[in-house]
Amino acid sequence: MKDDLILLAHGGGGLLTQELVEEIMLPAFKNSALAARDDGALVQISGTELVFSTDAYVVKPRFFPGGDIGKLAVCGTVNDIAVCGAKPLYLSVAFIIEEGFSRRELSEIVASMAQAAKEAGVQIVTGDTKVVERGNVDGLYITTAGIGQRLPGITVSGSLAKAGQDIILSGSLGEHAMTVMAQRHGLTLPEEIRSDCAPLNGVIEELLQAVPQISVLRDVTRGGLATTLHEIAEQSGVTLTIAEEAIVVHPAVRAAADMLGFDPLYLANEGKFLICVESTYSQRVVDILQQHAKSGDASIIGTVGNGLPGRVVLKTLVGGERILDMPLGDLLPRIC
Repeated sequence: MKDDLILLAHGGGGLLTQELVEEIMLPAFKNSALAARDDGALVQISGTELVFSTDAYVVKPRFFPGGDIGKLAVCGTVNDIAVCGAKPLYLSVAFIIEEGFSRRELSEIVASMAQAAKEAGVQIVTGDTKVVERGNVDGLYITTAGIGQRLPGITVSGSLAKAGQDIILSGSLGEHAMTVMAQRHGLTLPEEIRSDCAPLNGVIEELLQAVPQISVLRDVTRGGLATTLHEIAEQSGVTLTIAEEAIVVHPAVRAAADMLGFDPLYLANEGKFLICVESTYSQRVVDILQQHAKSGDASIIGTVGNGLPGRVVLKTLVGGERILDMPLGDLLPRIC
């Protein structure tokens, strides 16, 4: 029976993932922290506000220009905590390793994780290792979880977008997805095109200290910009309108995406994030972001309205408008 089967597309972050979570996970685990549907859960322990987040990494290939599965696992969880308005502090890591996996490769990945943790200023303080029979996993899967302390006076959530705010994107789109795809299929991209995988907590903390009025932060990962905008539009019950001309895509990334039939707006990123903030503060946000190498292409890409709640509208280069739909499943499987 088809309805009994989990498809690859159910893990893609699109409508099928949303359906799986809403029909199976949310009813079973029901609680207020989970119901917020942000990248991490805000919890209180003895009066201290903490953000707790977890993610799993199955990227193929495990090494690619700009990163590897270990760096991705550390940066992904660090960034999920940072966009919840918290300072990441401690991580855990679990390895699921296939029998026969290379000790040398595992050592390289662990060293990469240690370097990424050092760059992010976090410590990996606990973990687990399981080895399973040959053929039961594809080499190595990693799960990381982390906790961070909420920054004083900061409240951000995907549910806090309001009409009249500006939408700001921290940089160009699609480098991670196209880098992994090129590596997977033996395509040649210009040397300057590399995964944007990076810890973002430093620039985000500086930004929140300078502009605490920011109400929405969300990293633009699986499903790309269009999916992230959809999540915010649905959480907040607003319309998000973006201008195609304001969105930066490297020409080589656009050319590769065109060749393979992908829309850059749906490509995964691992070092970009979205902001919603009152227009009074927009230029200050952009000015701060453009001072950092990781966000030098930051720009205002659109506005928040309330005409079509839950919808995302793209103003095209030729002056038209079209609705950006949420993808059904996974455009690029095993990209993170």
